[in-house]
Amino acid sequence: MNPVATRIEKDPLGELSVPAEALYGVQTMRAVQNFPISGLRPLEPFIIAQVWIKKAAAMTHRDTGRLDARLADAIVAAADEVLDGGHREQFVVDPYQAGAGTSHNMNVNEVLANRANELLGRARGTYSPVHPNDHVNLAQSTNDTIPTNIRLAVLRQLPAMLAAIDALHGALAQKGVAFDDIVKAGRTHLQDAMPIRLGQEFTAYAGTIARCRKRVVEAADYLNDLGIGGSAVGTGVTVEPEYPALMNTHLRSITGIATLRIGSDRIQLMQSMGDAAAFSASLRGLALDLSKIASDLRLMVSGPRTGLDEIVLPAVQPGSSIMPGKVNPSIPEMVNQVCFQVIGCDTTVAIAAEHGQLELNVMMPVIAHNVLFSMQILTNAIAVFASRCVVGIVANVAMCEYWVERSAALATALMPRIGYAAAAEISKRSVREGTLIRELVARDGLLPPAELDAVLDLRRMTDIGVPSGKRGSDAGG
Repeated sequence: MNPVATRIEKDPLGELSVPAEALYGVQTMRAVQNFPISGLRPLEPFIIAQVWIKKAAAMTHRDTGRLDARLADAIVAAADEVLDGGHREQFVVDPYQAGAGTSHNMNVNEVLANRANELLGRARGTYSPVHPNDHVNLAQSTNDTIPTNIRLAVLRQLPAMLAAIDALHGALAQKGVAFDDIVKAGRTHLQDAMPIRLGQEFTAYAGTIARCRKRVVEAADYLNDLGIGGSAVGTGVTVEPEYPALMNTHLRSITGIATLRIGSDRIQLMQSMGDAAAFSASLRGLALDLSKIASDLRLMVSGPRTGLDEIVLPAVQPGSSIMPGKVNPSIPEMVNQVCFQVIGCDTTVAIAAEHGQLELNVMMPVIAHNVLFSMQILTNAIAVFASRCVVGIVANVAMCEYWVERSAALATALMPRIGYAAAAEISKRSVREGTLIRELVARDGLLPPAELDAVLDLRRMTDIGVPSGKRGSDAGG
């Protein structure tokens, strides 16, 4: 095997060999050597957001005259190549890296500087006329670019996530309408409870997802406040006064995110990761509710002979390597696992957000990775859940009717007519004898047939009211 050609670069710690063909440089190479931790590369949104910031900074400095237009244009051109999908293999720093994200910031600075110099006719590694620190990183710090990156990266991913949530909400709501006439057994504590309509359950699921969406959007709004221009400690040292406003203007244009705002307190925005943690918590809330819905579907589809068998899910793959004909609820199982991972990611984010000290939270790389990873897997899981599971759910009407007639909780409807104690005894006898409550009441002559039919009107039990066969004050006690 031929040895990899290298070039020698120098930084304040000395000389180091860098692959000759690499667009990154010495500081990135040190990070690669220092942090062979996970084998993971930075997530695409984390790369894109940092390049957005560098492009906006070059345009801002060109506007103010602080950076020669020729150099600024070269940086912008290099950034555009990355934004168009090029050079992605050059971003190589492990997510688990030195604090604050300095290694990632320098990785981006070096890639853009080397490519800009190439566009200007110079070789990689010369860092002239464009220098990673002096020009690409001009008036910036890791400490204000990485917090800004996190905000931009989340907001970039938000439309796709909301579209997936909306699709799931629509699919659940549609089933709520389609299943509205199907009465089934309700269950609390996994025990028999009063009847409910299958459509009511699915409508409630849709409502839960709608509330989760609202919380996600509300949490995301705080991320529109940008602290860019804070520089090293939030005070704006080395930053010209017009820089924050110009950066906000250019970032709005570059990203297409029209809601971006100039942060009113850049020191606060650097000190606290509370906004990112709150957004992560909204993802956790979504994951908790989503997992509960997936688990409910797994219960309702259990069987087909020894479980509830109230619904049928689309068959997406054979369910067993040894049991022929077995079909598992594969999509809801995947959703559960994704939700567990998101809950774990949020725990990491919460601990990391608390571990900031004084003017900076150095745990930002792990915060960024976990928030963005949560968004990625949640978005994909929700989209698959809607398209490959929920839209194809079919009700097993016969089994819904079978179980609701056998529910011991139907005795509750008798209580206004015969009292709690007598109703409880009927419920126990039904279970003990294996006889329907309707049959016991008729056999014992506890209610006239017409009144019995009215009291045990299963559809009527699923709406507000007293299931006694009478209405209002005429209903007996």
